[in-house]
Amino acid sequence: MIRLWLSSLQLIELFISSCVHLLYGFYIFSTAITYDLFQHFKPNNNNINFEVKNVSNSQKNCSSSFNDDDLPPIVLVHGIFGFGQGRLGGLSYFAGAEKKDERVLVPDLGSLTSIYDRARELFYYLKGGQVDYGEEHSKLYGHSQFGRVYEQGNYPQWDDEHPIHFVGHSAGAQVVRVLQQMLADKAFKGHDTHPNWVLSITSLSGAFNGTTRTYFDGMQPEDGRTMKPICLLQLCRLGVIVYDWFDISWLKEYYNFGFDHFNMSWRKIGVSGFVDCILGNAGPFASGDWILPDLTIQGSMRLNSHIQTFPDTYYFSYATKRTRQFLRFTVPSGVLGIHPLLFIRVLQMSQWRHPSDVPPPYKGYRDEDWWDNDGALNTISMMYPRFPIEHPHRLVTSDSDCRPLEPGIWYYKIIEGDHIMFVINRERAGVEFDLIYDSIFERCRKHAFRRNPQTLPNQSQHTVVDS
Repeated sequence: MIRLWLSSLQLIELFISSCVHLLYGFYIFSTAITYDLFQHFKPNNNNINFEVKNVSNSQKNCSSSFNDDDLPPIVLVHGIFGFGQGRLGGLSYFAGAEKKDERVLVPDLGSLTSIYDRARELFYYLKGGQVDYGEEHSKLYGHSQFGRVYEQGNYPQWDDEHPIHFVGHSAGAQVVRVLQQMLADKAFKGHDTHPNWVLSITSLSGAFNGTTRTYFDGMQPEDGRTMKPICLLQLCRLGVIVYDWFDISWLKEYYNFGFDHFNMSWRKIGVSGFVDCILGNAGPFASGDWILPDLTIQGSMRLNSHIQTFPDTYYFSYATKRTRQFLRFTVPSGVLGIHPLLFIRVLQMSQWRHPSDVPPPYKGYRDEDWWDNDGALNTISMMYPRFPIEHPHRLVTSDSDCRPLEPGIWYYKIIEGDHIMFVINRERAGVEFDLIYDSIFERCRKHAFRRNPQTLPNQSQHTVVDS
């Protein structure tokens, strides 16, 4: 009887969660379409022509605005379910923060593709050419080796003399770290790359160490790779497969999950291939080459095990939280300050218990370390890379903690906010929005400019300072 009652509660929670996510997705999509229609129906638009930008070429001339004498560009990298410039009409994932500086790029990467695939896409977005996912990787995961073509890179002069500042939100921060490691490993055929191509990495609610949210949504805590038979992620999987199979060109130009290299269109796999994908015998969800396995604690540890923190790159991280302590319990910090999409998630994550019959993901694991969260990621995960090995780090409580700013160290700051406080809707964050992004952009422009000797920070060795 108790088991039946618990199963009923889980089904109710799944139903409510699915409805909330569908409604929010519909709200975002309809807002973007409404904006586009409004622009086309303006009185000065005599010819109404509903057309979506071709994302592959929408920024092909952006590189012309940069030259050798310019400051390094700042590249804003979106997170899961995110989108870059040119998608969803006039909507901005970073809520217009890209307008704060003339030298900002906002790439459109796969919204649900793996960290690895997105890092490869980001490289070719900047340097130009056809995206090459790598022969070995492509064969292992069953997709095409080559993807989108960038006839002209958005910053083709990118090298160690022309480095780039990266700002990543959520999974976007981990994408940049993987990209930098690929640069160090010279993983791009025909390019003599180096980790110093990355001048700085700033993480905004970055997914460094995984999240317990993935287990609530359906990932199995036993391995961090497979999904439970009935869960929110299974519904997401089915929706994505149907979306890609119908392959409606104008709709996919408007928003794309990024799985084109898996060739799930009806034109290529037919009905039998569609059935195979639905049954879990083919496609990204069958092979595990998608974003959620990378966001489990186990998956993040697999990535972190071979990603370095490099001595000549500047690192900064903003970790968000929407929880507080009350009578020795971790609870949401209020109601009004948390987005309705995330309130139940904040509550769930603050009560997380790792299954007693499953080995812990790492030695020394404690549930209470993972209770503080922002509704999508655990605060412990966002501070700095720490599992399986802690990277050099320093807690920032005042500006003086960053003076002088030294490379090779993760400076991290904990701020009040939920996971989407500083994206999508600028009004929600209020004045905090400008304070955060102004701080990030100012640091990129004034405190981490390797080519200018007058702004070089102290290069002395640093001893790790724990929080």
